[in-house]
Amino acid sequence: MPRTVGIGHQDFATVRRRNNFYIDKTAFIREWWENDDAVTLITRPRRFGKTLNMSMLEKFFAVSETDGTELFEGLAIWQEEVYRRLQGTYPVIFLSFANVKENTFSQARESICRILQEVYDKNSFLLSSGLLTDGEKEEYRKITPQMSDSAAALSLRKMSDYLERFYGKKTIILLDEYDTPIQEAYVNGFWPELTAFLRSLLNATFKTNPYMERAMLTGITRVSKESIFSDLNNLEVVTTTSEKYADQFGFTEEEVRAALAEYGLSGKQEEVKRWYDGFAFGDRSDIYNPWSIINYLDKRTVGPYWANTSSNSLVGTLIREGNVQVKEAFEQLLAGESITTELDEQIVYHQLDLDESAVWSLLLASGYLTVKKHWTEESGFGGWRKLYELRLTNLEVRIMFAGMVKSWFAPAAGDYNTFIKAFLADDLEAMNAYMNRVALRTFSYFDTGKGPSDQAEPERFYHGFVLGLMVELTDRYEIRSNRESGFGRYDVLLYPRKKEADAAAILEFKVFDPRKEVSLEETVQQALKQIEEKRYEEELLAAGIAKEKIRKYGFAFEGKRVLIGRA
Repeated sequence: MPRTVGIGHQDFATVRRRNNFYIDKTAFIREWWENDDAVTLITRPRRFGKTLNMSMLEKFFAVSETDGTELFEGLAIWQEEVYRRLQGTYPVIFLSFANVKENTFSQARESICRILQEVYDKNSFLLSSGLLTDGEKEEYRKITPQMSDSAAALSLRKMSDYLERFYGKKTIILLDEYDTPIQEAYVNGFWPELTAFLRSLLNATFKTNPYMERAMLTGITRVSKESIFSDLNNLEVVTTTSEKYADQFGFTEEEVRAALAEYGLSGKQEEVKRWYDGFAFGDRSDIYNPWSIINYLDKRTVGPYWANTSSNSLVGTLIREGNVQVKEAFEQLLAGESITTELDEQIVYHQLDLDESAVWSLLLASGYLTVKKHWTEESGFGGWRKLYELRLTNLEVRIMFAGMVKSWFAPAAGDYNTFIKAFLADDLEAMNAYMNRVALRTFSYFDTGKGPSDQAEPERFYHGFVLGLMVELTDRYEIRSNRESGFGRYDVLLYPRKKEADAAAILEFKVFDPRKEVSLEETVQQALKQIEEKRYEEELLAAGIAKEKIRKYGFAFEGKRVLIGRA
């Protein structure tokens, strides 16, 4: 009889005691311990077992768990006598910032201080242990949500000292989801204040702490050293491209195959692979998203389970408000192609609005992109650069992004849908009416004016509009774009998937230039003229599409005004 699939359990003891479905990752304990790194930071996408693995480490090492037979018997780690003797022999501090999602710095600071207070409350037996001086007892009681910055910064270091004195062994420190408050701080505009506060806490805890045996941090992103780890030079960083622990977060192909067999679903292996495979960690390119696999085992039907566990608001904003190059690259990704880019796996949050590579770094760390391959090449003047070939991870991610693009047009959803219908029907009058309404309601949504010169960039809207076409018409058309840099220049070719049923279309976008044209009508004619002069239809004719089944449209823009003409 298959084990019960429990959804959402992140406590290792709960999963084991209830005999819930669990894939044995206890080899992670041995691998981490034998690597003997002082401080390890592991970055993995959300819902990839970070918290469950951290809970597993706590339950294995913590002195409060003196008998591990109940939890670990039958698992890989319990087969080795040396680790059976090691279990339950260290003081452990385990804390999580996963729920620090406040809108202001004062609220976030208070939440973090409250978590530190909970560590002290959990170990309040130290107050009556006879080990603390009167001064230390007084300092102990000052650990509250309103404590000073200096008290907060030193709180975990001092607790490590107290625990070492009580147990006679240095302390293991586990910090889960360290970067959650940092992401919220970026979104809500208090990033500098929060990073300054956390920098003091993390450096005192993990750098200048003689009472620490070793430590682990987990998160989604590797926040730049300059931002938060400026003095932490004993940090071993394990990102998605690192070889270490490559198969310890997420499920491997073999593990998924065994799970499907346990629940009588072996015949669904290819469907499950198409939806949930594709993550690559280190040299392992066969990693599945565990949250979706567990939900699939429970519900026995595919769906965007992992993609729906977060609002994805930051990612959506970065792409929607991104420059032309970001949107062009995203078009390639949505079309199933890959992009090649230089990036740094460190996330520099204050550069996300300015640096295209920082956007791809965040998408990679978040699990939305996966690495096909990466390499280093000489960049001139004796320098080197690291290049990555990236693609969307799997079908679930592609569906998530399609939904995100649709949401961009929510302010004009009715008009946008009607425009699509008018376009398919070749109703030029209706196309003009509804396209103007769409532009009026959504133009500023794309164009934030955040460029260096603070000038409007209408191309952001045009490219966002093309992404919308790609999503809405994907069942009927293959949409190809002839990308070329330069303001006001954009061509789109729509190849019908069923040539006998639908006409092909060529779309040329142009911005009204008062230096060259006297009216939008003239701009439309220039767009149509360019279609003819550039002979864009040759590609369609070569594909066997009859000339009479090729529509040609010129789109002219002046601010939020649009005029569409047809050849």
